Amino acid sequence: MDAEAIKRSLEGSGLRCTAQRYAVMEFLMDHKGHPTAAEIFEAVNHVDPRSSRATTYNNLRDLVKAGLVREVAVEGRAGRFDLQGMRHHHFICDRCGNVEDMEWFDVPRPASRSLGKRIVRECHLIFRGLCPKCAQRSASR
Repeated sequence: MDAEAIKRSLEGSGLRCTAQRYAVMEFLMDHKGHPTAAEIFEAVNHVDPRSSRATTYNNLRDLVKAGLVREVAVEGRAGRFDLQGMRHHHFICDRCGNVEDMEWFDVPRPASRSLGKRIVRECHLIFRGLCPKCAQRSASR
């Protein structure tokens, strides 16, 4: 995603392309991990010291609401953020909290009678366990 693509995606989602919002999107585009809001703030603030913590957090909230960014909730730890782009699931390590992308696969839809009046828009799976590094440490003990 280049500069024009970021601007188009923001405007296409009904969001103004402010310098701070653009900086958040650019950071997420260039960052291959799943940073926390605090990590995003530090990176954005380093580039543009006028960007406040509140502005960064509010922009993240707006980007999630607009469907451009996904928040991966990690129980007991800070949420992590990820650009919506290619569809994928996540794996979260129970020990170190690392969040990794997992290949997308379609999840069978439940029978409509089991959903009642709910309308399912999407489904994301989160796999939990030990990452290779933590699994190796457990095995060597």
